[in-house]
Amino acid sequence: MSLTRIAVIGGTGPQGRGLAYRLAHAGHAIVLGSRDAARAEAAAAELRQQLDGAEISGASNLDAAASAPVVLLAVPYDGHTELVTSLAGALAGKVVISCVNPLGFDKLGPFGLDVPAGSAAEEAAAIAGDATLVGAFHHLSAPLLLDPEADLSHEDVLVCGDDRAAKELVMGLAADVTGGRAVDAGRLRLARQLEPLTAVLISVNKRYKTRSGVAITGLTQASQGRVLA
Repeated sequence: MSLTRIAVIGGTGPQGRGLAYRLAHAGHAIVLGSRDAARAEAAAAELRQQLDGAEISGASNLDAAASAPVVLLAVPYDGHTELVTSLAGALAGKVVISCVNPLGFDKLGPFGLDVPAGSAAEEAAAIAGDATLVGAFHHLSAPLLLDPEADLSHEDVLVCGDDRAAKELVMGLAADVTGGRAVDAGRLRLARQLEPLTAVLISVNKRYKTRSGVAITGLTQASQGRVLA
C-alpha cells in the first residue's frame, strides 16, 4: 500500500509505541502523541535509534492529531471521553483507528467494562462525528510488537468499521504491522465484542505464561481480502 503519515495518540504507552515501531519499520511517517510533548519526542528519539532513517517525531496529542490524515488511538479507556472530546476538531475528516480496550481488573482477573455507547470505538465515533472510525489492533501483544525478532505473521488482525475505503486502508496497515493477514470482522458495532475479548487473551496469557493472539480458521484464499462494509 502507499505510505502515509500516521499520528499515534498515546504513543508513549506500550501499545502505541509497539504499533508505531512496526508502522515506521514499514516506511510510514509517524508522529507520537502524548499529553507531554517532551515525553513524546523522547520516545520518538528512542524509536529513531532503533530504526535508523525512520521518520518518527513527537508532539502533544492535539498537535499530533492535527498533523496526520490517519490517527491511531492507543490510550487507556480511563479518560477516553475527555481525550477524544478535546481532539474532536483535529480529527474531523480523518480516518481514526481505535485499539482502545475498556477493561477492568479485580481479584478474579480481567473483564470487559460496560460502555454506554457500546464500545470505545463507537464512543469515539459519536464524539468525533466528522471522523471515520475503524476498530483494529485490539489483540496484538505490546511486548511482541516492540520485539524486532518477533514474528507476528501467524496472527490475524480483526478490523471492524462502516466505511469500505477506510476499512481497506486499515487492513493494509494491519498487514504492514504483522506481515500477515487482516480480516474484515464486520460493522463498527462489533467492536463491542472485539474490545472485551482482550480480557480473555490476558487471562489465557496469565494461565499459560504466554502471549496469545487471534487466528481465524476456515477462510479461503479468495475471501481473505474481501471487505463487506
